[in-house]
Amino acid sequence: MKKSKKQKIYFISFLLLIFSAFLISDAIAAQLKKTIAVSRFENKTSWSGQYRLDDGMTDQLTDALVQSGKFVVLERQTLGDVIGEQDLAASGRMARAKAATTGKILPSQILIKGAITEFESKSAGSGSGISFGGFSLGAKKSSAHVAIILRLINTTTGEVLDSVRVEGKAKGGGLKFGANVGGLGFGTDGFKKTPLGKATQKVIDNAVVEISKKLDHIPFSGKIIKISGATIYINAGSRNGVSGGDTFNVFSVGEELIDPETGESLGSESSKVGSLQVTSVQEKFSKATKVSGGSFEKGFSISD
Repeated sequence: MKKSKKQKIYFISFLLLIFSAFLISDAIAAQLKKTIAVSRFENKTSWSGQYRLDDGMTDQLTDALVQSGKFVVLERQTLGDVIGEQDLAASGRMARAKAATTGKILPSQILIKGAITEFESKSAGSGSGISFGGFSLGAKKSSAHVAIILRLINTTTGEVLDSVRVEGKAKGGGLKFGANVGGLGFGTDGFKKTPLGKATQKVIDNAVVEISKKLDHIPFSGKIIKISGATIYINAGSRNGVSGGDTFNVFSVGEELIDPETGESLGSESSKVGSLQVTSVQEKFSKATKVSGGSFEKGFSISD
């Protein structure tokens, strides 16, 4: 009996150890910040208000993702301005020490594309009220509904990794405060107080939650950027959540495969060649040493 009881205890302890290892692995994966960018939303609604939904929703989601602290978020809305600044620097008309240099725009691991599919506000009840300066104040109950579709795209292969529909709803009781085409602008304090503004905020908050859940299942990836003796440099640092002691698998990257019919990039084959462990961390890069495998090369990819 005693022997059987001990065996059960050992077996349960073993299972707990395995389970703990999985939890630790998941925790490390969750704290790694993937590099993402938000592409301009596509407005598929019939809304024709004074404000541009595509720009407004893109800015709002980008800001919410930055504030979440879970990602490295790259600017894409003003990318044209960034490129223009680099082109101006390259022309020689700026002080060299202060000039922006070309070829320094960071690539994202994941691109988020959004489409606004529903953006509406409905009223019910008494239509009596007053209007002034483009604004309306009436004794109506109103409700708003906003819906978007998000696609998560692998920027290396162009593959759609996931797609999700997100909604936001809000109601306004008693007095209804609204605006016509010449009234409130998207993102203003007045707009935020309306049911439509509240529904927009809810859909953005829900979008951040959904993006976080979806990206938790997508491996973090990076590159070997330099090898000096036994020291391996990778393009992931403290801003990505990397810590000393973290280990990554290393993969060789094969030839890019191109579809001869369409010219589409089909990606490239990769094979695991070993693993490395981080020894020291800077903000944007880390140093590591080889743990297992053959020879590593600059450009090999890493993944958790």
